[in-house]
Amino acid sequence: MFNGMRTFVLLAGMTALFMVVGYFIGGTSGMFLALAFAAATNVFAFWNSDKMVLRMQNAVPVERSQAPELYDMVDVLSKRAGIPTPAVYVIQSEQPNAFATGRDPNNAAVAVSSGLLRQLETREVAGVVAHELAHIKNRDTLTMTITATLAGAISALAQFGLFFGGGNNRDNPLGGIGALLMVFLAPLAAMVVQMSVSRTREYEADADGAAISGDPLALASALNKIATLAGRQVNVAAERNPAMAHMYIINPLSGQRMDNLFSTHPDTGNRIAALQKLAAEMSVDDKGRRPQPRPRSPSVGSDIGGGWRVPTVGRTEDDGGARGPWG
Repeated sequence: MFNGMRTFVLLAGMTALFMVVGYFIGGTSGMFLALAFAAATNVFAFWNSDKMVLRMQNAVPVERSQAPELYDMVDVLSKRAGIPTPAVYVIQSEQPNAFATGRDPNNAAVAVSSGLLRQLETREVAGVVAHELAHIKNRDTLTMTITATLAGAISALAQFGLFFGGGNNRDNPLGGIGALLMVFLAPLAAMVVQMSVSRTREYEADADGAAISGDPLALASALNKIATLAGRQVNVAAERNPAMAHMYIINPLSGQRMDNLFSTHPDTGNRIAALQKLAAEMSVDDKGRRPQPRPRSPSVGSDIGGGWRVPTVGRTEDDGGARGPWG
């Protein structure tokens, strides 16, 4: 109920922003044209934005035969999360990162980059996957995907109106100045909405993902590595479509470090500290082990950090950096 209301409020807010942009570009007629555009965009975003996001981020679907370790990991963790197993995608990027998308748990996808699979250890990959599954379980993916689609559309609308001489309508109180202002202010307003959506959801997905994997410190280690490496390796697809940056587990844009005030993600250090605190509360050590006696015959997936060994994905501590079938 809460997530449904949040999505409704988001749609209403973004639609209102569309109308404001339309008004300052084309007056009353521009406002109603923008309303129609917003309605069409909302419908498209609900049904098709996940596919568009995956395509724009160079994500390709993989079957179990292509990446059995990754596929089995997603499958087992999904069962632990109590959701259907989502489609699995690999993003063609050396930058380690990941995101989830889809309008609901029955129509969802998890996308991890080829760089993530090569540069992170097995437990860390599992922590990242569990984080993304938490987004799906909490139905954050619809909200975040719609936000990405509408933010990009708002920016395009503002630039489109200026290019075609927006602001000349006598019904527009600010004339050409209003259109010019919208080119700069509309994307900024959309970014503020993105920040408000993303920052609060990341902390909750961290905590829920740690509960799914049973290994908070593995996720903390993954966040530290991804944040460090993301600043050194460019994600070309994300740079071309910055409105979608908030969907990733760590901001993929190279300029993210410039100003925390306008970051779409909470501070990585704060996220790691929260996970370390959670690990202490769960009595889980840095190997994902608990002090409690293990059951004699644990069921598959019963303890990611204990009795069950995560399927080998990417580089592990004991395999000398072996690569999986993805690359």
